[in-house]
Amino acid sequence: MSTRETGDTGSRAERVLRRRWRAPVMFTVLGLGALVLFGLLAPGGERSTFGISTAGDIVEIDPLGVPSRQAAILLALLCLAVAGYAFLLTARAEPVPLWLSVLFGTAFVLSFLTWAVAGETISLTGALQGSLALSVPLIFGALCGMLGERTGVINIAIEGQLLAGAFLSGVVASLLGNLWVGLIAAPLAGLLVAYLLAVFSIRYLVNQIIVGVVLNVLVLGLTNFLYGRLLSPQAGTWNSPGRFPRWKIPVLGDIPVIGPVLFDQTVIVYCMYLAVIVVHVALFHTRWGLRVRAVGEHPEAADTAGIAVNAVRFRNVLIGGAVAGFGGAYFTLGAIGVFSREMTAGAGFIALAAMILGRWKPMGAVFAALLFGFANNLQSVLGIIGSPIPSEFMLMAPYVLTIFAVAGLVGRIRPPAANGQPYIKS
Repeated sequence: MSTRETGDTGSRAERVLRRRWRAPVMFTVLGLGALVLFGLLAPGGERSTFGISTAGDIVEIDPLGVPSRQAAILLALLCLAVAGYAFLLTARAEPVPLWLSVLFGTAFVLSFLTWAVAGETISLTGALQGSLALSVPLIFGALCGMLGERTGVINIAIEGQLLAGAFLSGVVASLLGNLWVGLIAAPLAGLLVAYLLAVFSIRYLVNQIIVGVVLNVLVLGLTNFLYGRLLSPQAGTWNSPGRFPRWKIPVLGDIPVIGPVLFDQTVIVYCMYLAVIVVHVALFHTRWGLRVRAVGEHPEAADTAGIAVNAVRFRNVLIGGAVAGFGGAYFTLGAIGVFSREMTAGAGFIALAAMILGRWKPMGAVFAALLFGFANNLQSVLGIIGSPIPSEFMLMAPYVLTIFAVAGLVGRIRPPAANGQPYIKS
């Protein structure tokens, strides 16, 4: 037997040993649950109606009404078909691709929607618009955490960086009367918080999680103090920045569903699209990204190869802080138009969960953040139409999924090997 044949046989045997059946099993369990709960046990004779078009679309599409029970059953069967294909891939010792998981998640959510909206009407386009709006700061926060953790630095201070960006962007835009200057100031606030995190955790080797928690409390206390002393009493001067208008991209913005959701947004959302692409390309298709991932996986080997480990970590934490600060500006300049106390409402911690669920990859984190945003927005939509589903259930579902993911029930999730470990050059 030749050396190549021996190597191929060994590689194939290694893949067989690494077979992981948890993802297809989980798909099967959830698919069967959807089939029984949303389909077979649902009352018949009702229709679920979804609004598709908005005013100004190139093509006007009438609201789509579907038989609730039959549609839920068909979508649940699609979930089971995806589960079957996942079993086939696993039996061949091949990994379950991301697109298959996305397809399963989409079919499962649509099955749930047809059951939850039975006898009622909701605007699908409006629900997706609200979901994206709630996901924007989560995506920026997830990118921030990813840039740090890919080098081995755990960033618990994302919440503080988002809040600092929201605060400084609102104050600067109010004082100078210019939204663009406020937007430029937002990354500087996140950068300052990130600098404190980097100095204490990398240079002075303080526990990274403790430093992150302290910084969150510091930013929260400082912004609350300044809000009570300046922003609230003198809102006309200190807290009246306004909001960026929506910029509709010609032709693309008129496409039904996709257009109003993706291409009729503010400049901050368009910057988010660009940030996701840049981070993905930089991490996985450049020499810089290779060095960053080497530092996060095996800092000793990276140091031996001539890479300044702590310098790379320091730089990435600063870049991540600037990204998070920019995302924080969305709260003030993109969504609400004023700064309010604790307006991030735990978005930094949700961004961490999205990063973990997305397996420390930009595209995975985007889909995870969209899931959190969709669940958060859907509980409001279902409350408006009087759905009997408790709103707390919708808010709880993404976190339960994250726990399952971290526990390995939907496939292996492994952080960078040196994550959270300070590096001392020997």
